[in-house]
Amino acid sequence: MEKNREFEFTIESGKAERHYWMDLWRYRELFYILAWRDIAVQYKQTIMGVLWAVLRPLLTMIIFVVVFGKIAKLPSEGVPYPVFVFAAMLPWTFFATAFASAGNSLIGNANLISKVYFPRLIIPAASIIVAVVDFLISFTILIVLMFWYNYFPTWHMLTLPLFLLLGFFAAFGSGLFIASLNVKYRDFKFIIPFVVQLGLYISPVAFSTTLVPEKYQLLYYLNPMVAVIDGFRWAISGGQTAFNMTEVIVSVVIVSLLCLFGAIYFRKTEKTFADVI
Repeated sequence: MEKNREFEFTIESGKAERHYWMDLWRYRELFYILAWRDIAVQYKQTIMGVLWAVLRPLLTMIIFVVVFGKIAKLPSEGVPYPVFVFAAMLPWTFFATAFASAGNSLIGNANLISKVYFPRLIIPAASIIVAVVDFLISFTILIVLMFWYNYFPTWHMLTLPLFLLLGFFAAFGSGLFIASLNVKYRDFKFIIPFVVQLGLYISPVAFSTTLVPEKYQLLYYLNPMVAVIDGFRWAISGGQTAFNMTEVIVSVVIVSLLCLFGAIYFRKTEKTFADVI
């Protein structure tokens, strides 16, 4: 006759909390699914989906060329002004799209958040992938412009992925703050377009960073997109435009802090998302 066997089960309090970062890897397939879903929604059975990714930076560039290039006659550091502006519009449009997508991502997935457990950090991260696809589509226009103005790619363009990565994390870090706040305070969905519009004019998209007085440049570098935009221009122009390591270092520090404190605040408020959203 077999003896009764006793099994002991231990329920660890807070296990999900301690294994949260490991769960991000375990739920990586959900990241792929959400990213692919957002891409499909953006482009499937639409004409303007792909066209809008090209038209938005292109039309803005045309307006800037007329207003700032032809009328105001702002200097472009020896680079044809359309190339000068579009090289800046690409990273800025990428950041603006990624930031807005991340900021609104939790609200857009309210049903999923309230029903199923998974690391919520996956949602804003996956939402940014659409901005990457938009960027790649728009990049073809930049290549056409470069050849039109006899600007041929040099080794400097190999650094573009590094600047794109910096822009990605700038959008991700700041997007985590806004996404968290947007769950509790729905007014933030109106703040996002304002921040994007304001950022367009205070970032060196239509003008060169060299126009900023030297005594204010270090303060200006606190905008992490300054180094991203200047880096893109430097890479596209073959090293012809102004660019220095100081702005890169400042930008990396600011972006690192944004991601660090954005993740901390996101984790702090994440427990309440399902109840509040």
